[in-house]
Amino acid sequence: MQIATIVSGSTTEGLKGRVRENYSVEDLRVGQFSVIEGERARYFSMITDINLSANPELLFAPPEKGSFKARVLHGSGTYGEVTIKPMLQLKEGEDLKPVKTIPVHFSPLNVATEEDFKLVFGTEDKEHFNIGQPLDMDIPVCLNLPKFVERSNGVFGKSGTGKSFLTRLLLCATIKNNTAVNLIFDMHNEYGWESQSEGKTKVKGLRQLFPGKVKVFSLDPESSRARGVSVDSEVTIGLDQISVGDLSLLQNELGLSQAALDNAYLLDKEFGENWIRQILDTEPLAIKGLADKIGGNDLSINALKRKVGSLTNFKFLRDNQDESTIQELVNNLDKGIHVVIEFGRYRNPRAYMLVANIITRKLHELYVRKTEKHLNSGNEADRPKQLVITIEEAHKFLNTAVARYTIFGEIAREMRKYNVTLLIVDQRPSSIESEILSQIGTRVTALLNDEKDIEAVFTGVSGSRALKQILATLDSKQQALIMGHATPMPVVIRTRSYDAEFYKAIGSGEQKSEQETVQDLFG
Repeated sequence: MQIATIVSGSTTEGLKGRVRENYSVEDLRVGQFSVIEGERARYFSMITDINLSANPELLFAPPEKGSFKARVLHGSGTYGEVTIKPMLQLKEGEDLKPVKTIPVHFSPLNVATEEDFKLVFGTEDKEHFNIGQPLDMDIPVCLNLPKFVERSNGVFGKSGTGKSFLTRLLLCATIKNNTAVNLIFDMHNEYGWESQSEGKTKVKGLRQLFPGKVKVFSLDPESSRARGVSVDSEVTIGLDQISVGDLSLLQNELGLSQAALDNAYLLDKEFGENWIRQILDTEPLAIKGLADKIGGNDLSINALKRKVGSLTNFKFLRDNQDESTIQELVNNLDKGIHVVIEFGRYRNPRAYMLVANIITRKLHELYVRKTEKHLNSGNEADRPKQLVITIEEAHKFLNTAVARYTIFGEIAREMRKYNVTLLIVDQRPSSIESEILSQIGTRVTALLNDEKDIEAVFTGVSGSRALKQILATLDSKQQALIMGHATPMPVVIRTRSYDAEFYKAIGSGEQKSEQETVQDLFG
């Protein structure tokens, strides 16, 4: 169906189309996928603006709505206009390419068909996953999964817009299609086992949907089991595993001064990995002698001891801890088993940031060694599996003040070469360092209201002005703008519902492991 006729425009400002007389502007929407039929190519495009135009003389005495005069003038004296942004072009015998030219005058702008969507976004298969549908059509829009996992990605949106459900969809996609192995730092205990939607209905977790493929590790097994979660392993961290860099990440959370951190480096140099236990065991009267010995400041060391001592309230911390927890984690990832780390009652930023940074830092060291071994041997069996690490409240790890201290900042910038990428989930993208945002491959963005956050989401995106207007038109629930490496062009979707129909579609609706069946029978 023809929507409009192209009458003017440019490659930078977009094209203008005059809406056909028999097509109502009320049937159009900003963000709509459409196709321009040029003389030599087809142009896959997005409607970025809709406006009304009229002969200026008519505005002095506008006709009544529905009157004979209004009907006569419709299409001649009054008409609708659309602004269109061509994204891709297709010439006969060629593949899809980015647009570098524009169609001729009077080219028709048509409603995109199901075949157009399939041509641009692909059909669901081993490499493509149905992430949702266009707002006004019941046609799958697919994400290219190999492209998705090869770069770090982001899920953004204000509180209450369904970021967790979007993240679940993406995680299910990579698990179902074996595109990558996932490590999920589950701060709010939402991904491993069942949780509640905002409508208070229960939704299944990854462990239930993919029995045998997903394991749940917990920092708080008592809390996890009280919620009916089948825990596969307990996570413990040693004081000797905490580096000064880890504390630098927690500088604001612990209220540490720079002087205290400077003294921490001196203590680390003096005592090695046991420096925290050393200062915790040092009597207050002996702090002055310790400071003199290492060339530090006793007041700063006292403050450091007091602040770091507060971490010992976490029951998952031990004085010394071997690498067995990390090794068990790596063994599962090597087997292609996805791991969700639950935090139980430890849902505060201190515990989350500390544990996530320590575990990821250890994994980083292992993956670097694995990749170097693969490069040296040339043996494909030595190649480490593609790993995607999911973190929530990502701005706490990736803001300008701390990104240089966190392994997450390093991964976001360059770890693609070591087969490790991030899936960052955040409601405040403006707090993430701009350099890191510019490296994000694919952005799945729900509604944002804050201008700074909207601006941040489009960091490094060309032609973002029109897309910002589209983002502002999203509903607060189950709608998202997807753009970036894993999709050929930006597209607005109604995301798939995370419900019984979805469980059935991914082939895991009623499957249960033997352990889960026993749990159901005996509670």
